[in-house]
Amino acid sequence: CVNSATRTIDVAKMFAGLPELGISNGEDLKETLTNCTEPLKAIDQFQMENGILLPTLQSALPFLDLHGTPRLEFHQSVFDELREKLMERVAFIAEGKEEDRYTKLEELLEKSFPLVKMPSIQPVVMQVMKHLPKVPEKKLKQVMADKELYKVCAVEVKRQIWQDNQALFGDEVSPLLKQYIVEKEAALFSSDLSILHNFFSPSPKTRRQGEVVQKLTQMIGKNVKLYDMVLQFLRTLFLRTRNVHYCTLRAELLMSLHDLDISEICSVDPCHKFTWCLDACIREKFVDAKRARELQGFLDGVKKGQEQVLGDLSMILCDPFASNTLVLSTVRNLQELLSQDALPRDSPDLLLLLRMLSLGQGAWDMIDSQVFKEPRLELEVVTRFLPAMMSIVVDDYTYTVEQKLPSEEKSSGTYPTTLPETFTRYLQDNRVACEMGLYYVLHIAKQRNKNALQRLLPALVETYNDMAFGDIFLHLLTGHLTLLSDEFGTEEFCAAVFDNFLLTSFSSKENVHRHTLRLLNHLHQKVNQSSMETLMKTLEPPKQSSEQVKELYTQLSEKLEASKRSPPQPEEAPGLDLGLHPVTVPTTASTPTTPL
Repeated sequence: CVNSATRTIDVAKMFAGLPELGISNGEDLKETLTNCTEPLKAIDQFQMENGILLPTLQSALPFLDLHGTPRLEFHQSVFDELREKLMERVAFIAEGKEEDRYTKLEELLEKSFPLVKMPSIQPVVMQVMKHLPKVPEKKLKQVMADKELYKVCAVEVKRQIWQDNQALFGDEVSPLLKQYIVEKEAALFSSDLSILHNFFSPSPKTRRQGEVVQKLTQMIGKNVKLYDMVLQFLRTLFLRTRNVHYCTLRAELLMSLHDLDISEICSVDPCHKFTWCLDACIREKFVDAKRARELQGFLDGVKKGQEQVLGDLSMILCDPFASNTLVLSTVRNLQELLSQDALPRDSPDLLLLLRMLSLGQGAWDMIDSQVFKEPRLELEVVTRFLPAMMSIVVDDYTYTVEQKLPSEEKSSGTYPTTLPETFTRYLQDNRVACEMGLYYVLHIAKQRNKNALQRLLPALVETYNDMAFGDIFLHLLTGHLTLLSDEFGTEEFCAAVFDNFLLTSFSSKENVHRHTLRLLNHLHQKVNQSSMETLMKTLEPPKQSSEQVKELYTQLSEKLEASKRSPPQPEEAPGLDLGLHPVTVPTTASTPTTPL
């Protein structure tokens, strides 16, 4: 009897908010048992008054006793069933069309909220709050003040808290933004070097399915105010760090909301249609003529007094995936101009691509200065730099043709070693020109053009803002160099790649050190032995190096040691090289191109 009473008291204590609703709790039972003369009768009376108030049930309860089923177990099973039915009913009311449906829910919340800390009732309270478009302010403050309640409440309720508490929302979003940047940087330093599977390989749709983008999308829901807060966080972090991955997230987030058809947000974001069109171009890795006209229409349609939209458009264009698509399209455009014997200045499509590249690369300056005006594209990039770059193509083509001629008809047997002064100067002085030059280097590496690569790599030592030593370019270059793996067997090619380029800055730029070690971990068996020995001495990490660099160096040392113990068998041509002949970007039947 005493044990039964004790268990009843322990259970009753869980119902701390019952007195506010006029229902007896553990304290009432304790007082009853303290003051009564017959505890058994008092317990029976308490059970009768506070059990399920169904007269026909009283005669059935003794049968449960005969089967050894505790009253608590029976009441708990009935309670759980009723709770599920009530939660279903709440959802049904909320989804209905009755005008007073929210009034009913508010009344239910008022009655049930005193029990919000009771574990068994809490799901019902949270369900009611979840379906209320506007939870009473007093209730929101109580939830926000209690960490445990805040933790378990639905995201629909949290949105109502966040929209009036930017600091709290920032605390929730900040870890996700950090995680996003870590994931992007990890992808750039992946140990898997491949031209087929690189940083830009995943489609936009696939990237939007990532954990961070999906969580942010859920947190924002249809709340325009929260969306604006996230955009402001991204602008602030972009300004603070210059990290272009924040621009990627800005575009991915908008398109994720577009995928869910969240018109409440998409209809008010002035960048939506532009981003949607550009997203299609990124998916195809090419800006065709039709979409180019659409993009130009959006840019030209920015009205007076709304120039601030250019700040967001510049962030969208600063996204590395957008820049990659624009430059690939530019290279393809140049191919067509070469085949038509036309000049860059005569191509409106080319000028638009350069205009968008310039706008994207000027994003940081525009947002920092708050001067929302398109940066002026330097005309000489079109009239001098691009012709100089095309002259390098002509040199290469001329040399290739001469090698096929009979020896008596050859004018010169050597490949040009110098570059036009205009070309190297613009690599250093103009960021649009530099971007074009870097992608041309990737283009000739994809064509396995060893001579052109050896000619161009030394020119990349000095580029605008050290763009040639940025992680994105080095990630792509190391992947493209795998196509020339056999060439690393010569000291001349090793010198061009390492001595004349990578090793010129590895000591001052740890990221270059890491990318160099990534490349060697992949190609160490192909590298000339004497060059490899020198590289190992040069690349040995100093004490202050990061753990990532030390780990890469250790991995390389172990691979070299293993190779000495068991010399590798001759390998067949790697699958990576199959089917990749001198082409640049995917082409369609309607837009034929010739190799640059």
